Amino acid sequence: MSNKTVLVTGASKGIGRAIALRLAKDGFDIAIHYNSDKAGAESVLADVKTAGQRGRLLQFDVTNRKQCKSALETDIETNGAYYGVVSNAGIARDASFPAMTDDDWDGVITTNLDGMYNVLHPCVMPMVSARKGGRIVTLSSLSGVAGNRGQVNYSAAKAGIIGATKSLALELAKRKITVNCVAPGLIETGMLDTMAEEDRKAIEKMIPARRIGKPEEVAGLVAFLFTDDAAYITRQVISVNGGMI
Repeated sequence: MSNKTVLVTGASKGIGRAIALRLAKDGFDIAIHYNSDKAGAESVLADVKTAGQRGRLLQFDVTNRKQCKSALETDIETNGAYYGVVSNAGIARDASFPAMTDDDWDGVITTNLDGMYNVLHPCVMPMVSARKGGRIVTLSSLSGVAGNRGQVNYSAAKAGIIGATKSLALELAKRKITVNCVAPGLIETGMLDTMAEEDRKAIEKMIPARRIGKPEEVAGLVAFLFTDDAAYITRQVISVNGGMI
């Protein structure tokens, strides 16, 4: 697998970092995308190399379509088509719907939903043209599957990702490119660092597994979808949420 490269967006921290490192351990070279956290991305690159794989950094803003297209087309022209893409980059701006601002709505939709398009669109035709099959994994959320209070914007974007994933899977299935969606629940990332202890305990009681998930547990599922054993799995939404739904 050493000649197969996977692009992971939002790979400098959290779930994206865990996915990049797990795929590197499984034998893939990694194109590590980041927007502003260069130090985090460089740390991931060092760990990818420690795992014995090649890596490179790609810096761009997923909301900037022209920047995305330019950066990805240049990288593909230089290094060849990606074998796989993990569309992970995203943000959350929570607020009750009446209190939600236009910027809250636009920022989340543009980053999470438009960002998926901006990343995947330049990557898909080179993958098809390479005729080597491939894997695409998008990241949705429990909120995209079931909805959540205070996350109308986030739920809308993540539900949109599910619909786009299912449609793209139909288009690419005959090309031996699988397209699946992973929908995490509450996962131990930087987003939870500011949560009060009592709020955390209350949330944990809502989860049947009685704990918050780990980024590595999401990464393990993504890694499985990149294996030969998962070649017949496509157009699926797979949840990692401790039994919440």
